[in-house]
Amino acid sequence: MRVGRDAPVTATAPDPVAAQARIVRVLVVSQVLSGAGLAAGVTVGALLAQDMLGSTSLAGLPSALFTAGSALAAVAVGRVSQARGRRPGLAAGYLAGAVGSAGVIAAAALGNAVLLFLALFVYGAGTATNLQARYAGADLAAPGHRARAVSTVLVATTLGGVAGPNLAAPTGRAAETLGLPHLAGPFLLSGVAYALAALVLALWLRPDPLLLARGLAAEEARTAAGGGAEAQEGRGGVVLGALVMVLTQLVMVAIMTMTPVHMHDHGHGTAASGLVIAVHIGAMYLPSPLTGRLVDGYGRMTMAAASGVTLLAAGVLAAAAPGDSVVLLALALALLGLGWNFGLVAGTAIITDTVPLATRAKTQGLVDVSIAVAGATGGMASGLVVAATGYPVLALAGGVLSLALLPAVAATAHRR
Repeated sequence: MRVGRDAPVTATAPDPVAAQARIVRVLVVSQVLSGAGLAAGVTVGALLAQDMLGSTSLAGLPSALFTAGSALAAVAVGRVSQARGRRPGLAAGYLAGAVGSAGVIAAAALGNAVLLFLALFVYGAGTATNLQARYAGADLAAPGHRARAVSTVLVATTLGGVAGPNLAAPTGRAAETLGLPHLAGPFLLSGVAYALAALVLALWLRPDPLLLARGLAAEEARTAAGGGAEAQEGRGGVVLGALVMVLTQLVMVAIMTMTPVHMHDHGHGTAASGLVIAVHIGAMYLPSPLTGRLVDGYGRMTMAAASGVTLLAAGVLAAAAPGDSVVLLALALALLGLGWNFGLVAGTAIITDTVPLATRAKTQGLVDVSIAVAGATGGMASGLVVAATGYPVLALAGGVLSLALLPAVAATAHRR
């Protein structure tokens, strides 16, 4: 039996525990694929723009464009998921990412900067969908295990995310054999990976986790008593969860975007920058199971504060690291990824805890718009800051900005 938006769950409906296990397995497969698509583009996007435009000041534009595109996609995926379920929403988002990848390849082959920017905007749908998938993992999870469910989906991105950047050089050679520019190679991988992720979800994400969760909630038929107080707490939770994820995204994208350019300016090739980005992506996702347990065990506020402190350490180390030191830059980017991971898992758990199922997907999509806008701002500003003052100033400023999380967390904890 299919559980619709308002349909009650009957004895013939899927067992939620078994359904959750199946849903997480399917999400893990799709995240492995989408992680490769996401990371491949991040590795060379700035370099491709710099090569086509001949300007470092605009090297942050690709990151800004595909994060801006992810903002629009976050709204679309959230609304489709709200109306029809997670399966069609996520599958459509990944398919759009594949189309954007194809557009980037065409733009690189034609040397058309306008087409490149349009394609990067569409490519951002893959980024938004990759993040939205984490919510699907938590729809059927028990409240005390939501952070762990989110983290299981996130960690699956690690395999593809680490492999993607390290395939920058071989995919570049493959592109050259096809008569395409070397830097277009990773987008070949992105297009295939996103298309396969869409296919996996369209075929196997059944039952739909959000629709089933709604049916279960309707059957429980909770009373409306005390709804006003819960709504007030929910609004506060949404603001805090969004703030945590927005700040961590802003700082992470700004520093990450310009690190390959900074390394290129110090004589490093795509293999070295790919390695550093692979370490960064690994740190973004690999610690997720541990982070999920820490968030569930020690609380959302504690880990949100830990995110700010970790990002500060990353910014200081990136600023102090010599430009020719791959090891220190890799360590700084690892801390940057870890701080982002703390913030994302804690913020996601806060949002999922406080938003009712009736409006959950739509609200989550809007929150992810804020995250995408923060990423676009960080990506655009990063190139301008580096061109005007240098990479160390960018890294240090990002680290200091992340400390704004501490008073926000303290104020929320005090109100509670």
